[in-house]
Amino acid sequence: MNKINFNYLENYSQSISEKFCSKYFETKKYMSGQEIIQLTPSQQVNLLVIKALFSAWQDELEKLKSNPYFDYRDIAVDNSLKEFMNILSRAIKVERVHFEPLMREAVEDALLLAIDPVTFFIHLIEESKGDRNYFKDTKKYIKWHTDLMGTLMDKSSMGASSSELKMALRAKYENEKNKMERYDRLLEPLHQVQKIDYTKLVEQNDTGSIQEERKTNALDAQETPPVESAEKFATDSTDSSSSTHNQHKAASSEKAIDPALAWARFESEEYSIIKGSIGNLSESVGINQRFMFTRELFQGNADLMKHALQSIDRCDSFVEAVELINQRYVEELDWNKNSDEVNEFLQLVFRKFEQK
Repeated sequence: MNKINFNYLENYSQSISEKFCSKYFETKKYMSGQEIIQLTPSQQVNLLVIKALFSAWQDELEKLKSNPYFDYRDIAVDNSLKEFMNILSRAIKVERVHFEPLMREAVEDALLLAIDPVTFFIHLIEESKGDRNYFKDTKKYIKWHTDLMGTLMDKSSMGASSSELKMALRAKYENEKNKMERYDRLLEPLHQVQKIDYTKLVEQNDTGSIQEERKTNALDAQETPPVESAEKFATDSTDSSSSTHNQHKAASSEKAIDPALAWARFESEEYSIIKGSIGNLSESVGINQRFMFTRELFQGNADLMKHALQSIDRCDSFVEAVELINQRYVEELDWNKNSDEVNEFLQLVFRKFEQK
């Protein structure tokens, strides 16, 4: 499996999105649906922009259905909503300030899909929330690695759980990985617009032209080391024993997260929507969450966040995981325990250990 430098991925996505948007919006104020389809030389990127718009519509629809005064299960209402959506899809009109974030997200997803399809599709599994029709509805937006998408469609239609879908996905990938199209070929249309430095974007595990390019340019490809390395904050210890106290600055009583209060909060009805166990945190964090946590909680250090997730995965309970977080990260990285980012991070930890 290829290891992605998410900092480079995010910066590249932002840069090329600005380039596409600057060229388009130089003469036009709004982006239409038909123009999105033809916006970039990468059909996959264009379709992922449309997918982002569709997801935004679905979010709005769910908010509408939460209104307690109307029966949205009524057949006539359901048919009317579908017709409304069809009409709305023909009336897409987006200004740059709203379009550029969608564009950036689409490029990020396209890079991830090309280089690390397993992580991309795991994100889709989490996004599906058990909806059997999700993969059928999403298929039209995915043009790369369609065999993996087909596996998820088949297994989901048979009622497979989230964990079963992930197992089937990994098994299919292992069987097909040597026959899958190389990511540099998939990304060539973007590379032609703005060069992708693969030696910085990804560490190679296979052989081929990109690996040879990496060897040739090894000295130029060295990344600037992070201000503070992951080793300062994390050790190979699998628990929060006394040895950890000697290497980390534990959170003060005022800053520390109370595991009992956090557990009670997530057990409450207010957070019932997040229920549903997940497996390894290191494999289940979605791409957007990964960017947010890296930037807001781990000082832009993707390796540090990855090590933190792996350390939490080795814990045996929610309480042990929170104590580890208090010992290693809250004080060292100046976390605000009441922030939305910390709250969302703890929600994921809770879902991993909700039965413990």
